[in-house]
Amino acid sequence: MRREAYAAARTIAPKLHAYFARHREDAIGRGQTRLASLPDAETIEAVIDTAFWASLRREEGYSPRISLALLSPDEAQHPLLLERPLALGPGALTRVAPAMDRPGVHLGVSRTEGELAVWGTTRSIPLLCFVVEIAAPGILVVKHHSGDKWRKFVNVAVLEGDLIKVVDEHASETMPDCPKLLKSLLGFDSAVSWIQSVNPLVQLAVSMRADGRGGSLLVVPAGTDAWRESIVQPIPYAVSPAFVELAHLTRDTEASHEELGPTIAAVAGLTAVDGAVLLTDAYELLGFGAKIARRKGSPRVDQVRLSEPVEGAAPAVVSTEQLGGTRHLSAAQFVHDQRDAVALVASQDGRFTVFEWSWCNEMVHAHRLDVLLL
Repeated sequence: MRREAYAAARTIAPKLHAYFARHREDAIGRGQTRLASLPDAETIEAVIDTAFWASLRREEGYSPRISLALLSPDEAQHPLLLERPLALGPGALTRVAPAMDRPGVHLGVSRTEGELAVWGTTRSIPLLCFVVEIAAPGILVVKHHSGDKWRKFVNVAVLEGDLIKVVDEHASETMPDCPKLLKSLLGFDSAVSWIQSVNPLVQLAVSMRADGRGGSLLVVPAGTDAWRESIVQPIPYAVSPAFVELAHLTRDTEASHEELGPTIAAVAGLTAVDGAVLLTDAYELLGFGAKIARRKGSPRVDQVRLSEPVEGAAPAVVSTEQLGGTRHLSAAQFVHDQRDAVALVASQDGRFTVFEWSWCNEMVHAHRLDVLLL
């Protein structure tokens, strides 16, 4: 039986083709080499369609989590080649899924004798290689390599069933108070962003969300104690002296990703403890399990400005109750009272929000960033 076509794939394919064509042309203009070949809209549609239907299947009780990369074996480094390529289909993807649920492993897809087929796997893909990842049943993420070996992939679009979210690559330009974390996640702000070093806050955000337990991280100015006015004393798990390994690694230009990764994971893991992690903007860990309290004499925050870096999603002023539970409410209050601070909040359902004070709008701004962290 011929399966039903995934309508969202046909809708988004021409737009994705135009996106990759535009950025490929820009990369060539910057002198970039080892660029992936440009897939046509028909190929993009077919791969997304297959990935969607594969995401709804189960193999031995598990939902597949697969990353599909559109490239030929010649474009990959040290590819693992199958003697007989697999015809691209939901069944074939589901059967090999248990072996693909590993970070950095991609199933290579290209045309063999005119038909799309899986030729094997690779861990190395070229710049601007089209990638579609199955994040969960019915949820796909289209992304591409950012150009830095250790930097997070750049998310282009998220498809959730019939809902299409295209990342607004100009969000950082249209938002006067755009946080540095958002700019780093977008990866579009300048040519330099393609080769700049890893932003530790990006890695912390990715790790917090991936943990799935939910948690809060408060980033406060180094060398000041004003933040203590908004924290219940004593802090249950205060750190003295401050833990500075992350601070040292971020300042060390020769520090490797292998060194930074475990430290990032250790700090992010502390957010699973009830309360918030306290970190300075110099990446010094001050404590965890901290309870947020409204500063004496400060009004209660009832509204925040909420935005999401998605095309067509305009910022809106909403009630704090619409943000989520206690973590979100307390984070908004903390940033309102400590306006030089930033709060990162991960929900158990995968939502991720960054709270900052907007000096332009004179209110707390909540940036919903989960579309960039999938």
